[in-house]
Amino acid sequence: MLTVRSRRAAFAVVAAAGLFGTVVVPTAAQAADANAKRHKTVNLQLLAINDFHGNLEPPAGSSGTVKEIDPATGKEISTPAGGIEYLATELRKARIPADDSITVAAGDIVGASPLTSALFHDEPTIEAMDKLGLDVTSVGNHEFDQGAAELLRKQEGGCHPTDGCYEPGRTFKGANFNYLSANVTDEKSGKPLLPPYWVTKSQGVKIGFIGVTLEGTPNIVTAEGVKGLKFANEVTTINKYAAELKAKGVNSIVALVHEGGYPASSVYNYDCGAAGQGISGPIVDIAKKIDPAVGAIVTGHTHNAYACSIPDPNGVPRSVTSAASFGRLFTEIDMKLDKTTGEIVRPSVKAENHVVRRTVEKAPDMTALIDHYAKLAAPKANRPIGYISADINGRGSSDLEKPLGDVIADGQLEGLAPADKGGAQVAFMNPGGLRSDLVHRASGSEGDGVVTYGEAFTVQPFTNMMQVKTLTGAQLVQLLQQQVSGPNDAAPKILQVSSNLHYTLDMRRTGADRVVLDSIRLNGAPVDPAAKYRVAANEFLAGGGDGFPAFAAGTDKLVGASDLDVFTAYLAAHSSAASPLKPPAQDRIKVLGPGSDID
Repeated sequence: MLTVRSRRAAFAVVAAAGLFGTVVVPTAAQAADANAKRHKTVNLQLLAINDFHGNLEPPAGSSGTVKEIDPATGKEISTPAGGIEYLATELRKARIPADDSITVAAGDIVGASPLTSALFHDEPTIEAMDKLGLDVTSVGNHEFDQGAAELLRKQEGGCHPTDGCYEPGRTFKGANFNYLSANVTDEKSGKPLLPPYWVTKSQGVKIGFIGVTLEGTPNIVTAEGVKGLKFANEVTTINKYAAELKAKGVNSIVALVHEGGYPASSVYNYDCGAAGQGISGPIVDIAKKIDPAVGAIVTGHTHNAYACSIPDPNGVPRSVTSAASFGRLFTEIDMKLDKTTGEIVRPSVKAENHVVRRTVEKAPDMTALIDHYAKLAAPKANRPIGYISADINGRGSSDLEKPLGDVIADGQLEGLAPADKGGAQVAFMNPGGLRSDLVHRASGSEGDGVVTYGEAFTVQPFTNMMQVKTLTGAQLVQLLQQQVSGPNDAAPKILQVSSNLHYTLDMRRTGADRVVLDSIRLNGAPVDPAAKYRVAANEFLAGGGDGFPAFAAGTDKLVGASDLDVFTAYLAAHSSAASPLKPPAQDRIKVLGPGSDID
C-alpha cells in the first residue's frame, strides 16, 4: 500500500433518475468482463473533493449545509456540513479499509476564500491540504485570481513578493501535492504552465491523472489574472494526453476536470441514472467525447453534488462525480485495476458521495492550524462593522434576486453616486461574486446580529475595484438580455440590481426574449435607448466578465474604491445595534415561469 505520495517523491511527475444512488458502471462488452475475471486485479480507492475555496472553518448559514432525505420522515432536510477539522477526520477514517488510496481534487482548492485563509494568500489552506493527504488536483479558475506567478508560488513555495513572510523565520514551502493544468499554456512559448499529468503506481499498476480547468476561464477571471495564458479545449487536451499516457504504458487514467453539471435534484446523493439523463450542463457533452481509455472523471466548478454515469464515445457508461463545495462532501470512488492490461476495470467502478457531518470528532492537527491562523487574523477579522436583524442570504439563496445581492448593489450605487466618485445612476452585482450569507447567529464572541469584517470579507473576498462606466440605454437593455442569452442562455446569470431598477423576467420564454422589454423601469421611467447612463459594477463585471460584453463596451471609465470597502461602508452607515439592517423586500425583479408563483 502506498502510504506517502508527494510531487517530490512520486513515481513520476511529468513536467511541463432516482435518489440514494451508488453508481455502479457496467460495460456492454462481455469479453471485457471475461478478461477481467481471468486476470488478477488490485483494488484502488480514490477520495475526491472539489471547490474547497479555503473554507478551513465550517462555512456559515445555508452555504454550510447539504440537502438530504430524512429517513424517518422522507422529507428533504438541510444538514450542517463542512469544515477542515471534520473533513480530515472523515477522509482518514475512509482510508482505513482501502487496499490503496489516492486523494484527488478537481480545482478551486483556493481562491474566493474566507479571511482566515485569504489574509495569508491561502497559504493556510495549502498547508491544510498537505496535512489532509491530498495527492493531486487540477487547477480551477479561482487559482488564477491572483495571476499565474502566484499560482506557481503556491506550488513551489517562497514568501509573497509584496507581503513577504507572515511569521519571523518561517518560509512558505509550497504545496506537496501536484497541481495539474494540461490545457493552460504560455501564449509565447506554448508550453503548459504546470504539468499536464501525474503518474504514480498502485500496487504495481501505473495510474495517470490528467488535470484541466474550464476552457472559459478567461471569461470569469479578471484579465490580469490570466494575462499571457491560453486556455485550450478540455476534451481535445484530455484526449491528447490520454494518448500520450497510453504510449508510455499507462493504461489506467483518471481525468480531473474543473467543469461541471447540474443534476435534476439538489439532494446530495441523487442518482442521475445509468445513461446520465438526470444531469445537464457542460460536463455532459465533455464526458461524452473524452477518450474511453479514461476510466473515471472527477469534476467541479458548479458546486453541485452528483455521482452519475454518462456514456463515453462508445456508448459505455462511465463514472462522473462531483462533491459539491466547501468541504461539505467527499466522493469515494472504488475500482479495480487489471494487473495484466494495466487498465481500470470499468464494471468495477463504484462512486458515492458522503456528507462531512459535524458530529464526528475534530482532527486535532487541523484545529491547531485554524487556531494559529485565526489568532493572527483576529485583530482585523473580529472588528464589528455593522448589524443585521436576521439572516440576509446570498450564496445560500436559490432565488434569482438574492437579498444580499440587493444590499450589495444598493451599497455600490450609494458609494459611487457622488459626482466625484463616478456619478453612478444604477448598480449591478454579479451573482457569482456573492460567496456566502450574512448570518444573524454569532460566529464567535461578537454577539448575534453583529457583522464582523471577517464575515463581510467572506461574502466579498475578491476586493475587486469598483468602476463606473457610461452605457447607452440600448446597451443597458442588452446587459439585461445578456443575463439569459448567449453564453448565459442555458445557465442564466441574473445580475443583482440597485433598488431604483425594476423589470420582469419571463422564464417561460427563451433567450433574450425572457426580458420583458416594456417592463424595464429606472427611477420609475422607461429606459431611453439613446440616452446615456452612468453604471456601477466591480472591475470583473465592468470588463465584460461572466458573458456581459455590453459592460466592456462602456466608456468614460472611473475607478473607485474596492467592492469590499463600499460594502462595509454601507453596512456601517445603515445599521446600528439599536437599528439593525433588515433583509430587503426582493421586489426588483419579477419572475414569471419556473421558480415563481406563476408556472
